[in-house]
Amino acid sequence: MPVGRASDRVRANVRQRWLASVSACALAAAVLTVPGAVHAETLIEALSAAYRDNPRLDAERARLRSTDEDVARAQSGYRPQIGASADISQEHNSSKPASASNGILDPWGYQINLSQPIFNGFQTTNSVSEAEASVRAGRENLRSVESETLLDTVRAYVDVVRDQAIVRIRDANVSVLSRELEAAEMRRAAREVTRTDVAQAQARRARAISDSDLAKSNLKIARARYQQVVGHQPERVTAPPLKLKALPRSLAEALEIAERESPNVISALYREEAARYNVDKIWGELLPQVSLEANYTHRNNSSNFTDEQEQASITGRVTMPLYEGGETRARVRQAKHQHVGRLQEIEQARSETEAQVTAAWSRLMAARSQMQSDDIQVEASRTALEGPREEEKVGQRNLLDVLNAEQEFLEAQVQLVSTKRDLVVAGYSVLAAIGRLTGEHIDVGGVLYDPEQHYNDARNEWISTNITYREVGLPRQAVVEGIPEAKVSIGAPQIEVVSEEPPPRRPVQRGLPRLRPAQD
Repeated sequence: MPVGRASDRVRANVRQRWLASVSACALAAAVLTVPGAVHAETLIEALSAAYRDNPRLDAERARLRSTDEDVARAQSGYRPQIGASADISQEHNSSKPASASNGILDPWGYQINLSQPIFNGFQTTNSVSEAEASVRAGRENLRSVESETLLDTVRAYVDVVRDQAIVRIRDANVSVLSRELEAAEMRRAAREVTRTDVAQAQARRARAISDSDLAKSNLKIARARYQQVVGHQPERVTAPPLKLKALPRSLAEALEIAERESPNVISALYREEAARYNVDKIWGELLPQVSLEANYTHRNNSSNFTDEQEQASITGRVTMPLYEGGETRARVRQAKHQHVGRLQEIEQARSETEAQVTAAWSRLMAARSQMQSDDIQVEASRTALEGPREEEKVGQRNLLDVLNAEQEFLEAQVQLVSTKRDLVVAGYSVLAAIGRLTGEHIDVGGVLYDPEQHYNDARNEWISTNITYREVGLPRQAVVEGIPEAKVSIGAPQIEVVSEEPPPRRPVQRGLPRLRPAQD
């Protein structure tokens, strides 16, 4: 019959299109493991861009540079204090009976003072040590923010990859269900199926369109988050590898690395060291103070009998506090309590880090196991879909069975894509927890930010009020063009942008401070 032959042709056409759609879905589901096209942006390139341009990371670097200045402030205690003053006035003197001092005088003069500390109870020494410990704690805080920023970049990157794959899967599903609906309507016209079958196909297609719209919305959100973290819109992002070579081989190894390199633990150790030096610094206020003072004074027209007068003096001064009402001793006790609190924070940081590493490792193991199950589920769902289609052609299955099988295959593909995303994030989360998700370890390329450079500049600065910062990843040709030499005026001080050749990479060496109790 003509209608029967048309129905057969529709079935054959739908099957061919379904096979093409299934192939497209499978390709989309595997997008997290297939290398991308030429000129696509890799995860390492995204991490490099975030390392270079992320504003949160730049703000933390500026905060560390501000902390560097505490060392220069503390070192000022070693240096002399020099001051000068000048004055001019007019005097009118009269007395009865008259005297030789009567008349109008115009005295003027100037004075220069110098004070050089010799000994202040080791306050300056302990202040410098405290500031240096605070700088090292600040560097660990910078490493922590750097790790969080790079982990956010990984999440943003794989979210875009995942959502793009889900959009392709759901669009392919809409195409399949649209052809199913078209075939059902034609078969309804040939009285081979009922209105219920057509309604079921319509409902599934409407649901698929809704899910596709939601997936596209999620993709827009992921792209916006990517731009926020990385600094630009994602450009043909490619799937990262599912295996990380830098991962530790076991949980015990991960915990051992975290104990040595976790920025949370090391920062707590340096904060304890700073608190210990603070106790010694305040204690020094109870010790003798020795200083050398020099003074030079020049006066003119100070009286009717003197035209010019000069005076110079050098004085050695020793002061010894005897009793100040107990205020200094109370501050010593207060600082000791703060030091005890810092000691407890070390234990807290260690326990928190251990919990974070254990949780990250557990998520990684769970993601690997789920990955294997999802692979099996996708293959089984694909096979389970082909059977009902063939059986539906000979009347052993109805259209609802086919639609249910297609839905299970779709959900299996989406779950596989999501699991691959979770596997990548879990791997980088382990690196972040143990302290190795940094520019040093993952090789972001370009110029690494070296906090030691600004620290040395600030430590050796005596009189300047200008601040300098070094651009991360600034190309060398910009120096030739003169771009980085420009100075930007901000009120009285100036900011100087400095660029230079990338410094050589140095091995990561982090000497931990040695714990000792504060002085009694």
